[in-house]
Amino acid sequence: MYETFFGMEHTPFTRNLQPDKLYESSHVVDALGRLAYVADRQLFAVVTADAGCGKSTLIRSFVSSLPKEEYIFLYLSDSKLTPRWFYKGLLDQLGIESRFYRGDAKRQLQKEVEILRGVQKKKVVCILDEAHLLEKETIEEFRFLLNYRFDSVSPMALVLVGQTELWDKLKLKRYAAVRQRIDMNCVLPHLDRSETESYIRSHLIYAGGKEDIFTDRALDEIHKESSGIKRSINRIAEKSLMYAAQQSKRLIDEHAVWYVIDHEMLKGGN
Repeated sequence: MYETFFGMEHTPFTRNLQPDKLYESSHVVDALGRLAYVADRQLFAVVTADAGCGKSTLIRSFVSSLPKEEYIFLYLSDSKLTPRWFYKGLLDQLGIESRFYRGDAKRQLQKEVEILRGVQKKKVVCILDEAHLLEKETIEEFRFLLNYRFDSVSPMALVLVGQTELWDKLKLKRYAAVRQRIDMNCVLPHLDRSETESYIRSHLIYAGGKEDIFTDRALDEIHKESSGIKRSINRIAEKSLMYAAQQSKRLIDEHAVWYVIDHEMLKGGN
């Protein structure tokens, strides 16, 4: 509805934007460069951020940025993942029936990765999402998976993606052996005021409408209420556009944003 009112060709604050249309802050650009290095060198990386700060978006951009003819991407997101189901999940994606016992399945995976690397000349990148929810046994299994050929070579790039508490968990003494193997740690912070404005304008440009729909004071209030969390920015901006269209207002000021915050947003959860 509001798209027509504002002369937009696309919905600006949707989750399914193509990676090349997404706003990239300096932190995202840096993280993408670091992850590309991790994929190329087959390293072990950890990506953390608060909920709603763009971890999934970063991973989508990362996967889309690397040539498919050179990489095989494996992706798992399961809070109840056990070591056995970890190997089964990866082997399933490779089209291989997993053996029952963990050790056998691990050797299957390592053998298949060797074939991919040696015969097909492809590098494997394994991404585990929601990793902050994984249990101790599964996290420790990564050490055994990466301890390959007497620790002289890494069989794949492994990227753990999770909320901020993932790194807090990994800093515990019990995970010292796993932590010592981490080659790269990427952290996505909240957007600052300037980045929040650039983020909103970028999405409005993508939508095909005017990029100056929000006043500076309105942008101030959106940043303040959202704390620079992208998911919250999206919700406030979209609801503000809906409210403005209903009121036949072409410009969204701080009063419109205040109204949306007071009447449309769930306090405490954005």
